[in-house]
This record gives sequence, C-alpha cells and structure tokens, in this order.
Amino acid sequence: MKDVANRNEQFENIERLKKAFAEQEQPIISMDTKKKELLGDFYRAGTVYTQAQIEAYDHDFSSFAQGKAIPHGIYDLTHNLGFITLGNSHDTAEFACDSLRLWWQQQGQDLYPNAHTLLILCDGGGSNSSRHYVFKQALQALADELGITIRIAHYPPYTSKYNPIDHRLFPHVTRACQGVLLHTLEQVKSLMERTHTQQGLRVAVHILDRLYETGKKVVDTFKDNMPIQFDDFLPQWNYCAIPSA
Repeated sequence: MKDVANRNEQFENIERLKKAFAEQEQPIISMDTKKKELLGDFYRAGTVYTQAQIEAYDHDFSSFAQGKAIPHGIYDLTHNLGFITLGNSHDTAEFACDSLRLWWQQQGQDLYPNAHTLLILCDGGGSNSSRHYVFKQALQALADELGITIRIAHYPPYTSKYNPIDHRLFPHVTRACQGVLLHTLEQVKSLMERTHTQQGLRVAVHILDRLYETGKKVVDTFKDNMPIQFDDFLPQWNYCAIPSA
C-alpha cells in the first residue's frame, strides 16, 4: 500500500511542479526513447500506397539489419513541439543528455530566453534511470555547461503511459512512419519530420552520428562529492542538477 500511496503522491507532486513552472514561464518538457527501429527489409504494420510489389522479412532478425535508428524524443508541453534525435549506436545516459543539449541549442534557448531552470518529466528506467548514477553524472555535466538548473521528476514504476510524450508525440510519429520499409537514417528523419496534428503539433528531427559506450561507470569521486540536490519529498524520484559555477 505504501508504494501505491507514493505513486499517488508523486503524481500530485508532478502536477504542482508543472503549475509552478508554467506560472514562472519556465520550460516544461517530457522526454523518453521511442522503440528502436531496425533498418532493412523488415515488415512494419500499416498501409502504404504503391504500385510495386514489396517484399519484407516476417521476422526482425538483427543479423539481417543494415543498421538501427534510436529515436530519443523531447516534447515541449507549453508549445506543443516535438524534437527527436536519431542515434545509431546505443541508448545511454550520454545519448539522452546529448539529445537534451541539442534541443536546448536548436529550440529551447530561443523559446525560453529568460529560462533559469528546466523541468523534465521522464520515466524511471532506460537511459534516464532514476536508480543509476551515470544519468545523474551526465545530467550534472550538462547543467554546468548550459548554466541552468535542471529539475527531474520521474514517473513512478509501471506508470510510463502517463508521461506526456508517450501519448502526445510518439503515437503521431508512429503513424507518420507506418507501413514504410526503413533503410537509412535520412529516410527515417524525413518521415518523422512529416508528423503533425490539427492541434498544431510539429516535429524537428536531427541525426546524431556518434558512438556511445555501454556499461560506463560513474567517476569514483562523484557519489562522495555529488552536487545533485535531492528533494526531501520522495528523493528517489525528485532532484535537481544545479550549475556548479
């Protein structure tokens, strides 16, 4: 019952944070990594209009793939804008923070010229795991570089469907790519950039061609001298990376 109570309290806390950031006109974003797509002649659900016969594998054997596309998404709740970074290596904490840096450089700093803090809503697993310090280390380095405070609010376990990006951005991106055999990152980029809705959703897509190493560990001294500030309330899900300078 305690876990259920904590989940409810965290949802209420997220709503309080969103309201406070909106009142201060500070950015509120939701981020997550969409399902990895293998590049090659792999069957994908959906309908595509063509006069030519299309042949595809009926199983997704990675050994047949020509590569992979890893879409890391960021959704701006205030402006109803999506930003997707396409990687071709691994979904790591470094990749997530590089995607966040790209969003800030390409969109965020122009949309929020007076921003001094940033609220990120995200799941508790994957590249932005609430349990792994490697994400916190990469996040702190990014906060130092950008000079803004980055506040994290994780959704409780098994509640990722409530993360705004998972129902406001990703389903529309999936629809824009349905039925098409994906062969190159450039093709995936072109398809995802077509994503739009009648409510004004638009999506920018960037390719990040960089090799990411899996299994990296945090610096030995990071935990002892960690500048991350954890909230008194549910600190496992709520904390801030504050610029050191």
